[in-house]
Amino acid sequence: MNLHTKLKQRAADGKPVRIGLIGAGKFGSMYLAQIPRTPGVHLVGIADLSPAAARTNLARVGWDPQRTQAASLDAAMQSGTTHIGEDWQALVRHPAIDLIVECTGHPIAAVDHCLEAFANGKHVVNVTVEADAFCGPLLARRAADAGVVYSLAFGDQPALICDLVDWARTCGFPVVAAGRGHKWLPHFCESTPDTVWANYGLTPEQALRGGLNPKMFNSFLDGSKPSIESTAVANATGLTVPGNGLQYPPASIEDIPFVTRPVSEGGVLERKGMVEVISSLEANGRTIPYDIRMGVWVTVEGETEYIRNCFEEYNAHTDPSGRYFTLYKRWHLIGLEVGVSVASVALRGEPTGVATCWNADVVATAKRDLAPGELLDGEGGYTVWGKLQPAAKSAQMGGPSAGPGARREGHARGEKRPNAHLGRCGHGHLHACVPHPQGDGRHVRVDAIASRLIFLARMIASSVGG
Repeated sequence: MNLHTKLKQRAADGKPVRIGLIGAGKFGSMYLAQIPRTPGVHLVGIADLSPAAARTNLARVGWDPQRTQAASLDAAMQSGTTHIGEDWQALVRHPAIDLIVECTGHPIAAVDHCLEAFANGKHVVNVTVEADAFCGPLLARRAADAGVVYSLAFGDQPALICDLVDWARTCGFPVVAAGRGHKWLPHFCESTPDTVWANYGLTPEQALRGGLNPKMFNSFLDGSKPSIESTAVANATGLTVPGNGLQYPPASIEDIPFVTRPVSEGGVLERKGMVEVISSLEANGRTIPYDIRMGVWVTVEGETEYIRNCFEEYNAHTDPSGRYFTLYKRWHLIGLEVGVSVASVALRGEPTGVATCWNADVVATAKRDLAPGELLDGEGGYTVWGKLQPAAKSAQMGGPSAGPGARREGHARGEKRPNAHLGRCGHGHLHACVPHPQGDGRHVRVDAIASRLIFLARMIASSVGG
């Protein structure tokens, strides 16, 4: 609990943690807002596809323009200022950089950035949780092989959940369930960027003011992001996942220990030791008072009568049996908290969450009837949403590679888009095909980005024995 003391010592010694940031969008900007207020860190460089946009965001969060005029990374090192450019490879290869904060939100690019950073002896704090959900076990192994630390980003809910799970286990409590909150009704899975703001609870004016991306925010609303983040948590903590996707039980904070019990004891869990997401809305759409929508929680078990008596004596709120207790953090502050990960990784060599197994996966599920040959547009888009699945179940959805006729068939609403396979169409273009859920040999084409993700998935499976 002394990270701030260690940072102050680094500042006093003139040996700050030297950081490179890739991606200066919304999340990155929130971290940038905190850097001038944090001792013992030096942001040497920012790599962004649009340096002009990065400068605009720096101005928005209050940076002095004179601090960002370094003509090169070397000049930034000498002057204690920051260089802004497009060349992420130069940033991760610079010998003076200690740690990279990957903040692009683009999973393909993020994997490239992480692997190159590892190859150059750099620690990585990865904000792009999609990349971790998809190939976190492999990234963790590559980092360990390179002798560096790879970590989820504190402030984002997966790392905060991992922190609560670690607290519970370190105290000696068995973890019954852990997760986050979410605003959820079943029909939200069909939400699109056109409908997101009304469902999310923001006006278009508020969204514009904040520079908010409707597709990205829709990925939260439609359940894709909660599934992705729950995957990262399951793979980092070893918790298991529901057999048919997140259930989103509605509950106030007071009721979390009641609902996050096994079904056999009156709760919703298939078993103890699971991830789950709590909805802030009743089934009829009524807002639940004192909800956990923006927070995280962990439910633990008092295994002995003595421990349960302690719960009672110290007014710990439990379920009616007195056996299950929930600790929670009602808010998370996104990029404003990333400095905890930076300090933990750089000063202690400890990640704030890292994949240790492959327990969970996310399967694309059709939002509507998809036309033959239609391409998937990714999380938060118009075609599919992500559904949490056990990794073993996801792997079983595979099928033979597709041939030239892979573009012919569509998918009906609600059908899962199982693990896919690389192939080439009759024109020789690389694509990926997913087997039709009826298992009759029909396939559907998905886009090139998905193809590369699928290739990474195969690498994961081989690296973890899946």
